[in-house]
Amino acid sequence: MIVLGIESSAHTLGVGVVENGRILANEKEMYQIGDSGILPAKAADLHAGNIGNVVSRALSNAKCTINELDAVGYTKGPGLGPCLRVGQLAAMTIAKENDVPLVPVNHAVAHIEVTRHFAKAKDPLVLYVSGGNSQVLGLVNSGFKHYHIYGETFDIGVGNMLDGFARAAKLNPAWGSSVEKLAVGGHYINMPYSVKGMDFTFTGLLTHSIKALNGNDKKDVAYSIQETAFAMLCEATERALLLNRKKDLLLSGGVAQSKRLSGMLDIMAKSHGVRFHVAQNQYNADNGAMIAVVAEKILRSGIVNHDYSIDQKYRIDSVEIGW
Repeated sequence: MIVLGIESSAHTLGVGVVENGRILANEKEMYQIGDSGILPAKAADLHAGNIGNVVSRALSNAKCTINELDAVGYTKGPGLGPCLRVGQLAAMTIAKENDVPLVPVNHAVAHIEVTRHFAKAKDPLVLYVSGGNSQVLGLVNSGFKHYHIYGETFDIGVGNMLDGFARAAKLNPAWGSSVEKLAVGGHYINMPYSVKGMDFTFTGLLTHSIKALNGNDKKDVAYSIQETAFAMLCEATERALLLNRKKDLLLSGGVAQSKRLSGMLDIMAKSHGVRFHVAQNQYNADNGAMIAVVAEKILRSGIVNHDYSIDQKYRIDSVEIGW
């Protein structure tokens, strides 16, 4: 079975090709985020202008033709409406012209499942951290197998928080990775810390950090906001880990590219005899391969979904995991 997956939830247009669980191609084009952050209409225009080329590159690298596809998956949500629409329409067109199944995929499920696919972890606890999401999850099966949310952000995702700070600090590019680079060698200054059970909030930390740029070394502020945010995530994750007694811990999503966060979680997991897993960065960042991987799993599980819409607030805990 050969499946093509299209990811277009935000600033990245990704196209991946998978055959029987093996990733054959993973191509992308990215909208460059400026000081104003992501402008959905402009990002969507970029995706629309590049979709044909990225699909062609993916098929070429996979050494297959569009006529050999057995299915097409696309990101249904969550995400930015104009961007999601580009991927949806492209996937619908390819599926219709080749008379193959169309498979809507939840973006968050894809991030987690591609990591679980590599880790071969059957029942992990997951910390999913991206621009718009920060959640602690685990599989439960009470007649409906799904990812149960044990804890999540009450306001913004940790990725958006770090990006917001990067813009305020005038870092280029204004991404969390720039904050991590700047933080090296910094010293800690007091920051607000807000964890409520297994939930957390980040807006207060962001506001305080932006104000702290006046009168403090930028490097120290970057170090402090990063250390505080990641410590909050580790505390909530550790609490969920001890509650559920899972033997595997997965880190997934765009912010999983952070070496500092991975290192902190690895230390915590090892202290409890738990295996820690994180995928290669190309699969933590938004990508088409993760959509193709999950689309193939959905097809093989026999789950049928004829709702080919987009949903900007598509909740992960509403998705059946049939594999």
